[in-house]
Amino acid sequence: MAATTTKPLAVPTTQTSAAAAAPMSWRIVVFALLPFGLGYFLSYLFRAVNAIVAPDLVRELRLDAGQLGFLTAAYLLAFALVQLPLGILLDRFGPRRVQSALLAIAALGALMFSLGETTLTLTIARALIGLGFAGGLMSSFKAVVVWVPEQRRALGSACVMSLGGLGLMTSTAPMQWLVAQADWRTVFMGLAAITAAVAVLVFAVVPRPDVTARPAPLSSQIASLWAIMRDPAFLRLAPLIGLTAGTHIAVQTLWAGPWWRDIGGLDRGAVAHNLLLMAGAFFVGILGTGAVTDRLVRRGVSTLDVLLAFLAAFFSAQVLILTNVLVLPAWMLFGMLGQVVVLAFPWLSSHFGAALSGRANSAMNLMIFSTAFFAQWAIGAIIDRFPLTPSGGFPLAAYRTAFGTFFVLQIIGLLVYLPAHRRLRQVRKAAAA
Repeated sequence: MAATTTKPLAVPTTQTSAAAAAPMSWRIVVFALLPFGLGYFLSYLFRAVNAIVAPDLVRELRLDAGQLGFLTAAYLLAFALVQLPLGILLDRFGPRRVQSALLAIAALGALMFSLGETTLTLTIARALIGLGFAGGLMSSFKAVVVWVPEQRRALGSACVMSLGGLGLMTSTAPMQWLVAQADWRTVFMGLAAITAAVAVLVFAVVPRPDVTARPAPLSSQIASLWAIMRDPAFLRLAPLIGLTAGTHIAVQTLWAGPWWRDIGGLDRGAVAHNLLLMAGAFFVGILGTGAVTDRLVRRGVSTLDVLLAFLAAFFSAQVLILTNVLVLPAWMLFGMLGQVVVLAFPWLSSHFGAALSGRANSAMNLMIFSTAFFAQWAIGAIIDRFPLTPSGGFPLAAYRTAFGTFFVLQIIGLLVYLPAHRRLRQVRKAAAA
């Protein structure tokens, strides 16, 4: 099937010429982006599913908040650790081969999770799942760089990420319904089979010549990765991107559920419903911010200016959550704008060039998921320091302390970035000229 799809897509001879190809067509979306989007759909589903199955895990394994946080965050730790080699692999072998191999590992981890009987086994399985989905977004971004013209990359990236939003939505009320109909182990067995099928789909459908330029020697690729991480633009952006997106992942994929239970006073079904609303907001936010950015960038507005405007609203949502004001709208806004910093990824790809885009984006993703792992574990550890309420949950002060700690860290990340904002905008304009 791959041979029949390559010709209509007019495969370019190099990655650079791909970016200058004709405007994004439905063939590019269906054959070069959608298969990766399905992988990202599953990545977000698995990332957030523990917010729903947490009560089952706590009951069967007798976990406290810290243990639940660490087990769930094992996904994020493995995800983060593989980011640097992932960037080299994507630039060297292309997204098609790398993503299909990783998805096979994720399928194995999901099967192991469905059969696990101990905390250690489930933690290892969760880490395997995280390793397998480590390329979900980065392989998609690499495919966008290869196949989508530069000015449309923000929209192309948003289209792929919107499928992650659908995965997040599926991990809420629909997953709660599935678990109620069967049990969480049966659901994970089914997810393992679906993941394996998507791995085959990526390998079979995505056009084979996704990378045709001769790769640089491995030593040179490693050296360039180190150079990327020492680049002033990277160093200024990394704290802001890592802390905002990482904190959002940690909260929305786990701790938002317990918050709605303990502070919102909701039962399990109502928690799942509100998580679904938040996931729907995430989906709308990804598509909406991508479309707005696409339109503004084509009119000459800097991506980084758009990013700061959206971040102001995201920070406002967190202030409302911390003060327990306008709770539902605040959580919807939190879900909608929590990943808005990914708008910087197309900027990074353009700044470092297509040949280095995999390494640049993966290095930044390392910042995000290192923060997400630490935040997901640390929030649980902070909450555990407070006594339980008579109903068996945790008090508002526990969540305020935990969430507030990471809100302050995000503000610090913003303060690190702001002095360089004008200069980075000018650097990008000069490069574009």
